[in-house]
Amino acid sequence: MAITPKETTDAHTLPKPTHAQFNNRQLNLFQSLLFNTHEERDRLSHAIELWDSTPRYCFNRKAMNKVRVNGQFLEPRKITYQHKGITYTLTATPARLEDPDGVFRDYFPASTEELVEEALRKLAIEKQAGYFDKPNYRSGVLFSLYELRQELKQRGHERTFQDVVHALNVLAHSVLNIKPHVDGEAQITASCLPSLVAVSRARLATDPKAKWHVQFHPLVTASIDRLAYRQHNYHLSMSLTTQLARWINKQLVLKYTAASIGNSFEMRYSTIRRDSHLLEHYSRPRDAIASVEEAFEELKSREVLMYFIRKDALGTRGKLLDVAFTLTPTPRFAAEVRAANKRLLDAQRETSNPVILSRGSS
Repeated sequence: MAITPKETTDAHTLPKPTHAQFNNRQLNLFQSLLFNTHEERDRLSHAIELWDSTPRYCFNRKAMNKVRVNGQFLEPRKITYQHKGITYTLTATPARLEDPDGVFRDYFPASTEELVEEALRKLAIEKQAGYFDKPNYRSGVLFSLYELRQELKQRGHERTFQDVVHALNVLAHSVLNIKPHVDGEAQITASCLPSLVAVSRARLATDPKAKWHVQFHPLVTASIDRLAYRQHNYHLSMSLTTQLARWINKQLVLKYTAASIGNSFEMRYSTIRRDSHLLEHYSRPRDAIASVEEAFEELKSREVLMYFIRKDALGTRGKLLDVAFTLTPTPRFAAEVRAANKRLLDAQRETSNPVILSRGSS
């Protein structure tokens, strides 16, 4: 039994983006990329400050299947992580969806949802697709399922019609509460895609150009408004084989903003474990550390890292307490970072909302 999207019944009550919201300064800055060729532009997108450091896709589909109550229900998950020295608690409430067998089951967003959201953001960068609505403080993208599936396929992640519809519904119905451990700072409660307007196959048969419509998370909107994003090699990131490698690569994009051969960067195993939450299924720390090394090896093979040096922190009787990885970038990655810095500085010249480039270790 196939999953068929239903036409959104209240779509007419939702305010549709206007022409001005598809063409304004903040959106144009977001869609602006620094590149030399059209092929290079096709490989670029943006990493989002804070939002892309939130471990919202750390849930494993196989693990979900094992812990469902009565094969249906999942308890909300509470996760603690840090970003730029501030501790956050992420409370994730799963989406409850009707499966093809007629049974309602709970789903947390996982790897497929991660890839779909990344692809949607890439589509939003293409002109006439993304929008930014300052008065209502929202952003999003109009797209067809064909465009979305083609984008995923082009990046090496082909998905069926049913897979993509399911992922969009998980993104729209799973709720995230992000709470900073700082007095006076507001917490945010929203789904990954707060609004999803679906188009049925019946309507597509009569109107092949009918578009789906999603609204991005408020942190993405705030990022567009405040220039809190960084250009990066999206094609390379999407082609990495594991979530952990993609997570590490994204952290390097966001934090290693002074990358050069003479300026190394340190990442600790304990930090990666704490903030990614992608290593919790390992019962032995040595196995988890081995997976981190494998991720660095892949980044080395993909010309992100020239090399890395591992240094173990040992306790009494040789007990392994932590591992520090000192990373040296390739000239290509360093050049990409310089391009990202220049693109950000160019954008700052057009706005009175400057962003301070971060430095240091993770």
